[in-house]
Amino acid sequence: MGERTTSTVATVHAEAPFARDRSPRCQLVVIEGPDMGRAATIGEAEVTVGTDQGCDLVLHDERVSRRHLVVRAERGAFLVRDLESRNGTLYQGSALTEALVPAGATLKLGHSFVRVQPQPEALEIAPSQSRRFGEMVAQSLAMREVFAVLELAARSQVTVLLEGETGTGKELAARGVHEASERRGGPFVAIDCGALPESLLESELFGHVRGAFTGATGDHKGAFQRAQGGTIFLDELDSVPLAVQARLLRVVEERRVRPVGGEQERELDVRIIGATRAHLPTRVAEGAFRPDLHYRLSVVRVMLPPLRQRREDIGLILDELLRRRGIDEAAVGGANLDRMLAHDWPGNVRELRNVIDRALALSPGAQSFGELRLGLSAAAAGDDPLAVRTDLTFAEAKQLVLEAFEQRYLRDVLERCGGNISATSRESGIDRKHLKTLLRRHGLV
Repeated sequence: MGERTTSTVATVHAEAPFARDRSPRCQLVVIEGPDMGRAATIGEAEVTVGTDQGCDLVLHDERVSRRHLVVRAERGAFLVRDLESRNGTLYQGSALTEALVPAGATLKLGHSFVRVQPQPEALEIAPSQSRRFGEMVAQSLAMREVFAVLELAARSQVTVLLEGETGTGKELAARGVHEASERRGGPFVAIDCGALPESLLESELFGHVRGAFTGATGDHKGAFQRAQGGTIFLDELDSVPLAVQARLLRVVEERRVRPVGGEQERELDVRIIGATRAHLPTRVAEGAFRPDLHYRLSVVRVMLPPLRQRREDIGLILDELLRRRGIDEAAVGGANLDRMLAHDWPGNVRELRNVIDRALALSPGAQSFGELRLGLSAAAAGDDPLAVRTDLTFAEAKQLVLEAFEQRYLRDVLERCGGNISATSRESGIDRKHLKTLLRRHGLV
């Protein structure tokens, strides 16, 4: 029952320019309706869709028949056959009896929409030979694999989704992609989607026109317009409300934006990079994140490993931080380095940077790393995983406590149930499918 490790550094959809040149494995995903987020893999056998519990994809839509339709992979496409359903199946606005449709096709059943979309596959590439990408430095195999993916992504216009714990360097990775791309001469605009309420988030992303709402005394360019010709970085995507997600999806798909209160759409030339601390497939399964938006944003999905899983990078990062602050980095070692290596770093690289800055403030006149007073408290060193971290922002400290609670609770209940997932589901009151997702997320299965 160990800590979750990142065995897959990146996944990629077939539309990515450096994806494998072969037909992708697909899944049938509910993108709109009561069961948004439900999915079924399309393998060699037929996938049955309907309200009957025996169907492969079970819907809870009153206008969907018990056995509504079947989908089967065939000749590089997908054969869809309506099973004489009560209300029919629509494809591109027309009733469908039987038709061969491509990947990406969307079908309407009652009040629900389902889409045939490729599943992401592991991206296997050789680790980068460089120990630097943008402002990030590392020598671990895990991070050099990340660098290799980011280097490839920077050569194209592909949309990238960065996942990782707080402080792992998602914005630095996004800036690195921008600076290594052909858009380096354009703006880099970063938006923290979790820091704004829904009304302000819409205005900040899409802009507004004068009189759009109380207080709108003039036109305001949104982040997408400000990033014209460059890159927009959307952090904390899991915090975006569903209503805003719908508008965001339109912008991502069509590269056009209409300001709040405006009538005219404006063309966009923007590269999109998103980031999240949460596991977005879990948010999709919970109905809190649109599956079609997740699909559009995660063409290339990159996992940034936490610092505790790559302790061999700590010395190199310290060298870089000290060099930038005018301290002799050649003397990194001794007892201070031992304490750094023993620390769990729940706040990751950001916490490491904060520790160094705090040590410099508390050690006036220090000329070397060994002279710094690090001030690593027992709580900060991870003795109590549920300790409240007041050296982080409120949101970051809260997220760490929630993640620690979630992992401890699930581990204990799973152990009490002898590793039986069904029993753990009953004991915890968590839906079995969601429970399996959480257990995988925390490395418990």
